[in-house]
Amino acid sequence: MAKAKQAKVDDYRSLDDQALNEKISDEELRLKKLHFSHAVNPIENPLTIRHLRRELARLKTEQHKRAKGF
Repeated sequence: MAKAKQAKVDDYRSLDDQALNEKISDEELRLKKLHFSHAVNPIENPLTIRHLRRELARLKTEQHKRAKGF
C-alpha cells in the first residue's frame, strides 16, 4: 500500500506548476460534485470521498512545498 502512495507522490512531483494547479482545481471540482451527489443520493462506496480528499491533500502539499522552495 505504501508503494502505491509513494508512486502517486512521485507522479505529482513530476508535474509542472501549471499542470499541478489544473489537477488541484479538477480534483476540487470532482470532490464538490461527489459531496453533492452523496447528499442527494447515497453513493455506493462513500470511502471514495475519503480517498479523493486525501489525494487532494497530497496535491496541495506538493504545491505548498514548491511555494516554500523545498
